[in-house]
Amino acid sequence: MTTDTIFVTDLRVDAIVGLWDWERAMTQQVRIDLEMAWDVRPAATNDDIDATLDYRAVAKSVTAFVAASRYRLIEAMAEGIAALIQQEFGVQWLSVTIHKPSAVRGSRDVGIRIERGAR
Repeated sequence: MTTDTIFVTDLRVDAIVGLWDWERAMTQQVRIDLEMAWDVRPAATNDDIDATLDYRAVAKSVTAFVAASRYRLIEAMAEGIAALIQQEFGVQWLSVTIHKPSAVRGSRDVGIRIERGAR
């Protein structure tokens, strides 16, 4: 059982996301938090980047994916991100949080958090 977690917090990406016509006509910034289960012992033992999850590569892949997406719902965006990370990087468990601060007037933040896979 892996209890180690590699995380990326507050990854900011401009994307077209939303239901309303004005949301489909311009990008909005979403903020993404990722937590990914990964056994870091091999990397820690050998001090070797090739033995761990490259969080920079994950962030670059997620940024490109989200920037190119055209989701109507952040729920669908979160599912797409989770599937991408699990397929591309072999992550067994992850949590994806998407913040869409412009979604509700008068609120500081709105979002969704999903967990997929097993630790």
